[in-house]
Amino acid sequence: MDRDFGEFYSTHFHGLTLQLNAYFGDMEHAQDVVQEAFVRAFDRWGKVSGYEDPHAWVRRVAWNLATSHWRRRRIAIAHALTQREPVVQGPEPDRVALVTALAGLPENQRRAMILFYLADIPIAEIALEERVPVGTVKSWLSRGRSALSAQLSMGEQR
Repeated sequence: MDRDFGEFYSTHFHGLTLQLNAYFGDMEHAQDVVQEAFVRAFDRWGKVSGYEDPHAWVRRVAWNLATSHWRRRRIAIAHALTQREPVVQGPEPDRVALVTALAGLPENQRRAMILFYLADIPIAEIALEERVPVGTVKSWLSRGRSALSAQLSMGEQR
């Protein structure tokens, strides 16, 4: 019985592998699928050898395995596409320079600049939030603008 299977395997493995290679475009994967089909035939050789065309049975198993592979791959690709993080461009050089310049300001000026210019919060509301007079917030903003202007103009000269 083993000898018959060995001959059967030798006779049909190469041709079936070429078919599946044409399907996959990958010889290694084709060999794996065909090998698995022959392993399944070997496990059932007592029954499969009695079929009118055992080669047709092995070919069908190999093609079924190949089809299952493509289905799993298509599902995996679809899933991977839904899991990808969107590609976000890095910050522009001007933004990096601004963030760096803001980091060099005293904390109260930096916070006032961010709240007023980036968060669009009115000066009176910033004063309430910071528990300081409106004039103090105006002073922080004025000093912050002057410091940023100096830092950013130095960066342009470099």
